[in-house]
Amino acid sequence: MNDNKPNDPFDELMRRSLHEEADRIEPSDALPEIRARAHAQRPAARRPWLLTAGLAAAGTAAAIGAFTMLNGPDNIADDGDAVAGPGTTTTATGVPESQTPSIASATPEPSQAPTEPPTTSPSAKTAGPTDRGVPEPAVKSTVVPVYWLGQQVGAPKKSAARLYRTWAKVSGRPAEQAVRIMTTKQPSDPDYYSVWRGAALNTVTRSNGIVTVDFKQLPTTALDADLARVAAQQLVYTVQGALGDNRTPIQVTEAGRSGRRLFGQVDTSGPLSRAQAADVQALVWIDSPAEDQLVKSKVTVQGVASAFEATVNYEATNLKTRETKKSFTSAKEGQKFSPYSFQLTLTPGEWQISVYLLSAEDGSITNTDSKSVVVK
Repeated sequence: MNDNKPNDPFDELMRRSLHEEADRIEPSDALPEIRARAHAQRPAARRPWLLTAGLAAAGTAAAIGAFTMLNGPDNIADDGDAVAGPGTTTTATGVPESQTPSIASATPEPSQAPTEPPTTSPSAKTAGPTDRGVPEPAVKSTVVPVYWLGQQVGAPKKSAARLYRTWAKVSGRPAEQAVRIMTTKQPSDPDYYSVWRGAALNTVTRSNGIVTVDFKQLPTTALDADLARVAAQQLVYTVQGALGDNRTPIQVTEAGRSGRRLFGQVDTSGPLSRAQAADVQALVWIDSPAEDQLVKSKVTVQGVASAFEATVNYEATNLKTRETKKSFTSAKEGQKFSPYSFQLTLTPGEWQISVYLLSAEDGSITNTDSKSVVVK
């Protein structure tokens, strides 16, 4: 699918880490709504308003995630250099070996995630204007996760959102760079978005068992309580993922002071803990191919899903001829975030590939992710 250099050591590192992480992912609960017993009963669509959307310019080959690059246009988190090929896993260059499993994490271990998604830790120390922490070490080059919001299909509220992970190749201080991407750039996938635009990051520091993310200015957008909670977790997941640490809580401050309500809802007087993945993450996503990727006719699709009985449905549609191919595959394990993979043979042209989960109650789509590609 990709034209990567076969012996790229950076590719091999990323391959190994993701493979190790896939083997250690533990089950998550809170999935009773997913009963996807039907096999490809209904077509998987892109977000309903994007079903017939055309493609942007074809990107260069990228795999194992929608890799964003800092050297793209100022306002777009473009897909960049390939970091790993199909069917592979790695660790990011420049990241200590002990940190690599967390950087590639699709979900925290049960011991790392609270049974309920708390917003603050009352016993933790509140940051004040004179507090000083230690900044993270700068690196020459590494790959970090960046999380975005995507609408939850089939949810009763139009504002319902889930987290979707992409990858960014950065240099400098990893968590700082990941937050700058999340707050200033647009994801290349049109299904994803961020409500953090307008925020201006100052520093990311660690002190006394807390990671402090200090902003010169926090976003001023007011959101409803549910969306605000997931948006706050977008920051938590991005920072912890970049640091390779899913346990240390995140203190949000503005000009060194805590206490302002984030998005008018989330209390920042104490640090924010990581919510359980099943409560905030999308239950299915595509890691490869990337949005607008140029691919060969034989395409390997890979991703992560938490599906009942491990059933992942998929559909590929030629956007010009409307030719459609659909079927189903199985994730490695059911009822937990685990990897899936399948192959498609597509004719030249623009295609939309969708993966989705179905409700056992009415056969409706409950979770979905889509990528548009150009087959050469």
